[in-house]
Amino acid sequence: MTVRIHGRNMQVSEKMKEIASDQISHAARIFDNVDTVDVEFTERQNPRLVDERYRVEITSNAAGHIVRIEAEAPDAKSALDTATDKYERQLRRLKERLIQRNRVAVDRSAPSEETFVEEPAPGAIVRTKRFSMKPMTSEEAVLQMEMLGHDFFFFLDGDSNQHCVVYNRKDGNVGLIEPA
Repeated sequence: MTVRIHGRNMQVSEKMKEIASDQISHAARIFDNVDTVDVEFTERQNPRLVDERYRVEITSNAAGHIVRIEAEAPDAKSALDTATDKYERQLRRLKERLIQRNRVAVDRSAPSEETFVEEPAPGAIVRTKRFSMKPMTSEEAVLQMEMLGHDFFFFLDGDSNQHCVVYNRKDGNVGLIEPA
């Protein structure tokens, strides 16, 4: 397993990289097929964000599902500890759901390609993401949406072979948008 560690607005020390690599490797032991884990440390200089000065974001691909975790704390070590705990819980939850659904096949989908624009004009598109879409059921799409921590998820329905969207409703339920 490869753990890529980098910092935004800060330099990550070698000791912190070693600690992060050990903790992530320990947390990722739940899945045998986690190849690459991205860990990004961010330091915010805003004095109003004293309790959230450091932010750690962990992103990986496990069993064909993208797992993304964010944690914030006053220091980098605390943020890392919180993030790895959340990451391990999320991996356990994913594995339990996959076992419940008797999913054994592991699909290693290609990572998304991102294109960034340096200085966007007002109202301009600032980021484009491209994903390889495998057909899935709406239940799998809801699981993927929860694993990403997003409010909606765009997917290709395996039954109707049409593009659909699942989303979180204000009443706590999940909605499905299908083309007519």
